[in-house]
Amino acid sequence: MSPYTIVLADDHMLFRQGIKRIIEENHDIKVIGEAGDGLTLLKLLKTITPELVILDISMPLLRGLEAARELKRSYPKIKILLLTMHKKKDFLQQAIEAGADGFMLKEDADYGLIQAIQAIRRGEKYFSPLLVAKLAELAEKKTPPDPLTNRERQIVKLLAEGRTSQEIADLLFISVFTVRRHRDNIMRKLKLERLADLVRYAIDRELI
Repeated sequence: MSPYTIVLADDHMLFRQGIKRIIEENHDIKVIGEAGDGLTLLKLLKTITPELVILDISMPLLRGLEAARELKRSYPKIKILLLTMHKKKDFLQQAIEAGADGFMLKEDADYGLIQAIQAIRRGEKYFSPLLVAKLAELAEKKTPPDPLTNRERQIVKLLAEGRTSQEIADLLFISVFTVRRHRDNIMRKLKLERLADLVRYAIDRELI
């Protein structure tokens, strides 16, 4: 049987190497690509097609959550396992809404990663055991949906990181006019007036 193919995306190289080492102790699983941020991941997927992508929620340029949404839209057959240090319910809810097939706490990765991969490989969903109670809470009560689109969240993150409209246009392969239009829509939706307010919004939502 051919190895189950995986791409890793995490901006911390040492953590990525550790994950790769755990995976490659199993001869029926193979890492075929790596990326250090969400935009690099999406470029990489134009050249290779893994069966599973394991990605960190918090990465530069494009967060794992936004990358997951883009991935599911463009490559619906590829499975997604999100890794995070965060135990907040809103991250878990966003992961589910993004179409993730699994959500694992990094603290569980040393002993639970292979179990998660095998579960997803069988077509099951996987969530870290510590998150089961939060899943039950989400089933009872959902938080209001985010008013921003996936593209708008990408632009909020980049603006909050101090990127200019031209830099954002170059990174996302869109025009400066489109960036400015998105920015105006974001400010209107969030009822904000200044860039400083947008930065505070990004920090509050842990987009950066």
